[in-house]
Amino acid sequence: MYLTISAQKMGSTYNSSVGNYVDYLEKENEDRLPEQMEEFFDQENDSVSPQTVIDEIDANTAKLRQKDPKFYSIVVSPNQRELKAISNDPNLLREYTRKLMEDYAKSFHRNQEVKVENLKYYAKIEHERTYRGFDKQVKENAPYRGEIARLRNEIRKVERGESVGNVKELEKRIKEQTRLAPHKQNGQLVAAGMQKEGPQTHIHIIVSRRDVTNTYTLSPMAKHKASEVELNGRTVKRGFDRDSFYQAAEKTFDRTTGFKRNYVESYVGRKAHAKEPGKFFAKVMGLPTKEKDMAFKLLKTMGVKAPSIPTNKVQMAAKIIKALGRVIDKARGTGEDMGY
Repeated sequence: MYLTISAQKMGSTYNSSVGNYVDYLEKENEDRLPEQMEEFFDQENDSVSPQTVIDEIDANTAKLRQKDPKFYSIVVSPNQRELKAISNDPNLLREYTRKLMEDYAKSFHRNQEVKVENLKYYAKIEHERTYRGFDKQVKENAPYRGEIARLRNEIRKVERGESVGNVKELEKRIKEQTRLAPHKQNGQLVAAGMQKEGPQTHIHIIVSRRDVTNTYTLSPMAKHKASEVELNGRTVKRGFDRDSFYQAAEKTFDRTTGFKRNYVESYVGRKAHAKEPGKFFAKVMGLPTKEKDMAFKLLKTMGVKAPSIPTNKVQMAAKIIKALGRVIDKARGTGEDMGY
């Protein structure tokens, strides 16, 4: 489960309307029959027209300045294991989204409790994804695609008589570059614009920065989880706890769908892997056998190379000792810089 929260903007300033974003989210419906279309929905309604979404979000911007975001985008991306567990059921995803927004409301730190009824939001399920230029697979394939393009251009020059060369040899080099490229899909090099294979269902949520009464601001981009300030002689609570929201999102999904989440695919696990890999692997090694086996399988699909993962406590200790040795050697070699 991956969640992202972002303020929508266009260029150097925030766009005054949600219209462009709504149009973007309608792209999958363009070539579909009416019964195949995915519609916007909110906490109470399964069918909300795109124009209603635009009108309601655009009108809910009282006292916001031009440089302020008018709405936020939450993108919820279940992984393929999660989608398989729920049979990619859109009804279950809508139910989950509504419970997720309850978690979102609870994550605000305010004098008065924020409830889902205080939010103005609309959501939409999408089933397709395409690779984009900043995706890891596209970036890592780029040098190989560049060399292939150069070789093909060289072949055209040879065929036009503008250059001397062996076309068969150049074609052989193209095949070799294609073979060496790290990311392929159905025999083709992954490139920007290519549709991703496998289940890609995800949820887009548009949530107004203002509450449903257009009275006060609710920003999930607040710098603090919880803080208090003095304003006009009274204490005002503010903040948004993103860690709490991300963890609650997973727990709500698991509770709603019955999904059995492995430690390595949890928010807590991914965060530990990024910040404290030693503790992360120690935790993995301490899992029950079946969960540990699944953890290693999942890590492999995530791109974590098996040789870098210790397979028992002895190897874990050896890796830690070796790492500490490198740190000590480095410290001895640069003792003056480090204050030794």
